Amino acid sequence: MLQNISLEQILFLDIETVPEVPDFEHFSEEKQKLWDKRSAFFRTEDQLPSDVFGRAGIYAEFGKVICISVAMAYPKEGDFAVRIKSYYGDEEVPILKEFIALLNKLGLKDIHLCAHNGKEFDFPYLARRILINGLTLPPALDVAGKKPWEVPFLDTMELWKFGDYKHYTSLDLLSQIFQIPSPKADMDGSMVYEAYWKEKRLQDIVSYCETDVLTVLQLFRKFQGKPIIPAERVESTTRFQ
Repeated sequence: MLQNISLEQILFLDIETVPEVPDFEHFSEEKQKLWDKRSAFFRTEDQLPSDVFGRAGIYAEFGKVICISVAMAYPKEGDFAVRIKSYYGDEEVPILKEFIALLNKLGLKDIHLCAHNGKEFDFPYLARRILINGLTLPPALDVAGKKPWEVPFLDTMELWKFGDYKHYTSLDLLSQIFQIPSPKADMDGSMVYEAYWKEKRLQDIVSYCETDVLTVLQLFRKFQGKPIIPAERVESTTRFQ
């Protein structure tokens, strides 16, 4: 099946998210109570809701999107080249609006969305934040009532499971075993909260996000039994402000 899907038919994406406010005390009293209830499922007995506040960013009800990086391949000189672009900033609504405009421009015909663990995180997170912000879901994310084969989602983590639903494999591990080179990063997902709210390193977060989305594309290429696309054929059109 994967051999029948051309890279140019896929929009690869990765998102970075953080808690919607800098710290627990900035939540409203009601939101603090709600986070207390939500975090009770994973807190230890000696932890307070504020102690695990950094994890609020992984829940769409308590977080926000600060970066969406997308990658698309296009034919070039008998093979493919890749163009990467990021939508990022402190204000979430403009990011989501630009991403929605891109999806609507591409349309649904023969286009798939692909992310690593996208079905469990990226796709539902984006859909939820779009609705929370009072925006209209683009058709590509409006999957309610659709049959499984009608949903245009590809997920490299799910593809690697081969039906083993209890199996989780990180993107870092897969990139290592498939020998996909990537720039040595000084960041991982667990560091994004502090890097954004405390260290103001948004541009570093964007670079990290772009590295991940390219890795997802290269991993899909490996799943197709094909070589990765050389670095000289990869271009980022993101312009840091």
